[in-house]
Amino acid sequence: MSLNSQTRWHTFQSQDEINQAALQRILAAADEAIAKHGNFLVVLAGGSTPKAVYQLLAKADADWSKWHIYHNDDRCLPADHAERNSKMAREAWLNHVAIPQNQIHDIPAELGNVEGAKAYAQTLKGVRTFDLVILGLGEDGHTASLFPGQLVDNTADVVPVYNSPKPPADRITISQDRLNNTNEVMFLVTGAGKQEAVDNWRKGVAIPAKLIQSPNGVDVYCFGVELK
Repeated sequence: MSLNSQTRWHTFQSQDEINQAALQRILAAADEAIAKHGNFLVVLAGGSTPKAVYQLLAKADADWSKWHIYHNDDRCLPADHAERNSKMAREAWLNHVAIPQNQIHDIPAELGNVEGAKAYAQTLKGVRTFDLVILGLGEDGHTASLFPGQLVDNTADVVPVYNSPKPPADRITISQDRLNNTNEVMFLVTGAGKQEAVDNWRKGVAIPAKLIQSPNGVDVYCFGVELK
């Protein structure tokens, strides 16, 4: 798959404006994928920025029976722990719409990073190219659980993460190559705390977020940071 290094930057004037734009982008991607493939494969980001978008999706009208949900990473904590990305997504959105339960694919991070990664790799086995990968950006430039200075095995679709600089130390992430195997990538970046990471990205510094590409390039939706 040939990857397109084009990065398109979109700035918004309010939290509501970026949330609405992201909502419309996701719904449009779903319509396009369902028309083309008969289903929609989306990979979710964790964190507070996507949560507001998921809450809007909970009230949206969509052909939920065709949606398949995956997660780009999760923390090795009990399944019902407040810091689990899967729990947040379910409470904000997935519990409120008619997506079949067998089409919601949580990372079994409660099994630990090694066994959980193996299990999720089996879940992804044979899954076609994703339609949309949603990502966030950490203040250090990380995305998913791909952190600066940490080598990740790209021979696997899903990999265990050790010694994460953000707790908990043990995590599971989809690998760079599998995240790149997608039709579209959308980053949601909000808050002045992300300014340095955005500056580095735009200057060409090799932060982890810069590694994620798709054949159709990358769209970065920003609020609260300046594009210098």
